[in-house]
Amino acid sequence: MVVAAVLAVALVAGGVLVWRTSAAATTRSVTAPTGSFPPPPLTETTPPAGFTEAWRAASPGTPVPLVAGPAVVTAADGEVAGHDAATGATHWSYTRDDAICTVASGFGQVMALYRNGSGDACSELTVLVPSTGARRVYSNPNALPGARLLDSGTLVALTGSRYLQVVRSDLVKTTEFGTVDTPDQPGRQPYPDCSLDSFAITQGRLAVLERCPGDEQDRLTVIAPDGGSDATTPEVVFSALLPGAHGQVVAAAGDRVAVARPGPAALEVVDGQGAVLSTTPLPVPDADLTAQPPGGVAATTSDDRHVYWWTGSATIALDRGDLQPAWMLPGTTGPGVRYGDAVLVPVPGGLAVTDPVTGAVARTIAVDRGGWTGAVQSAVAGSVLLEQRGPDLVALRPS
Repeated sequence: MVVAAVLAVALVAGGVLVWRTSAAATTRSVTAPTGSFPPPPLTETTPPAGFTEAWRAASPGTPVPLVAGPAVVTAADGEVAGHDAATGATHWSYTRDDAICTVASGFGQVMALYRNGSGDACSELTVLVPSTGARRVYSNPNALPGARLLDSGTLVALTGSRYLQVVRSDLVKTTEFGTVDTPDQPGRQPYPDCSLDSFAITQGRLAVLERCPGDEQDRLTVIAPDGGSDATTPEVVFSALLPGAHGQVVAAAGDRVAVARPGPAALEVVDGQGAVLSTTPLPVPDADLTAQPPGGVAATTSDDRHVYWWTGSATIALDRGDLQPAWMLPGTTGPGVRYGDAVLVPVPGGLAVTDPVTGAVARTIAVDRGGWTGAVQSAVAGSVLLEQRGPDLVALRPS
């Protein structure tokens, strides 16, 4: 249900705004004064001897650590909050009485996607200014639970297993793709009724790996996310059938797309016309690549040289230019993140300090993660290392 924009009750005092819509959904916004949010601590040029836990917070609504502007952002129990990276102090918060679907960055802002009043859809999208927490713009997209927000820098895609849409910074829809429940003009979607399984976005390209009725192979479709003159008709760059076991999109860069598939495990690089340029065997278990990644989005981070991809048991560095594998580190628990002149890759019991060019491990920094043995997603805010451990965000300071 679209929430009415007419406000019934509003109170503004001391940076606190509370309002109630006609759908009886209460929202409370506590903003920070402009210029009051301190920047993250200075970035280290090399990893320290050790890390100490500085603070932690529940954040099941962020699939990866979220750093936007000066804020480390958490999302839990309907609340999105901006924290000081060093201390964890809360500088702003935005709270609805609806459940959070997911929160991510987009256009340098914080994008919070909430469930609607009935809880069956994720159709309440709010954009917040990261330095103050002020609400900037709001819309009602068509998304379902499990959606992810993928940022190209200028556009954001809202994914889904049957339908996706792309929005620009004012949240106006630029294109839609997939199965449109009630199309204004039928017949405009080239591949309706398909299962949209995995996604990757880059500037000017959105790659979707799908399975369509009648196809016995994966279909890799690449669309132009900025659309054309009509958002209801996607601009398809190419669509090609890829033989082999059901795979997953790993990354997109330029006009290339990397697709991983099991049986045997391999990484294929596809060019801008849908032709497979190369196939590289991967020494990882087939089980790593059999299931689709959570939300259809591979666990990756990137810097100016590489995309770091976690297969489920190993971290593989892909060249940012041609997506060819550069090195692999087995026995990891996440993709890792660039920290100064090294890549810190999570491993059981610590962090492997890894050369970004060669993949050589110089040393391992011990990290006590308590009983957590699952996947670790990482990010950096200044000198603070952030780890998403399932539903919790943990901030580590140099020691």
